[in-house]
Amino acid sequence: MNLIFQLVLLVSRLPMKILYVFSDLIFFLIYYVIGYRKTVVLENLKNSFPEKSAEELKIIRKKFYINFSDYLVETLKAFSVSTKELKVRVQHINRDVFRNAHAEGKNIILLTGHVFNWEWFTALATMVPQESCRPVYRKMQNSFWDGKIKTIRNAHGNNALEAGDVIRDVLKTPNDGNTIYMFVADQTPNHHQVDLGIEFLHQLTPVFRGYDKLATRLDMAFVYCEMKKVKRGYYQVNYYNIVPDGEKFVANEVVLKFHKMLENTINRNPDNYLWSHRKWKYTDKIKTTL
Repeated sequence: MNLIFQLVLLVSRLPMKILYVFSDLIFFLIYYVIGYRKTVVLENLKNSFPEKSAEELKIIRKKFYINFSDYLVETLKAFSVSTKELKVRVQHINRDVFRNAHAEGKNIILLTGHVFNWEWFTALATMVPQESCRPVYRKMQNSFWDGKIKTIRNAHGNNALEAGDVIRDVLKTPNDGNTIYMFVADQTPNHHQVDLGIEFLHQLTPVFRGYDKLATRLDMAFVYCEMKKVKRGYYQVNYYNIVPDGEKFVANEVVLKFHKMLENTINRNPDNYLWSHRKWKYTDKIKTTL
């Protein structure tokens, strides 16, 4: 296993222009030869965009596979990419939200979705006044690769946290404006965790509620992270405060507002979302709807 990782690491050190040649090959294989999850992708697109024609959906699907192939080699690059290169390739906009939260003494819950390439905004930790940035990740079953993927999340001054440890960590960490928790917040809950369902992309969608519960218990700042692919290998990230309608957040308010913001992002660039994952596979297990 370690020998395989050494090979992965060696390939990740290749220049991006060479890795994108690999991406083109991956696209050809998964789109034209293997047909990786093409039925799942098309079904997700049909349900999410009922107003679009079959031809429009096919165009989005093909562009998705191009972006997905780029995502794969860019994730590979994440094993070795320098902070300097990431700062060139990823432009971070609206960073005042971090300075303001720091000045107000509020820790931050940063929420993003599976929009390409969410693995590349981690150099943010070197650009904000907060002392600790803690990306939240789901533990993999294979302990070897779990450790290696964690090295990506720990790069560039981050301190990754396993999802099951987050609430405990938030409650024991002083809420003083010095910590950012970074969630990819549109994960699909496990079937035994499905509880709440909301309307998202024209579909009843199971959602996690953990970060929402924190919103009603603690006076923290909530920030939406919007990824935008400018061109191949270059991204722009915009940060927006998620604010309550009243004096403070009520139950499920952050969940609804985050998914609405994410929906707007997806509608602007639909080919840039991870359509190959089965986000709606546990819809029948939803107990409560909003």
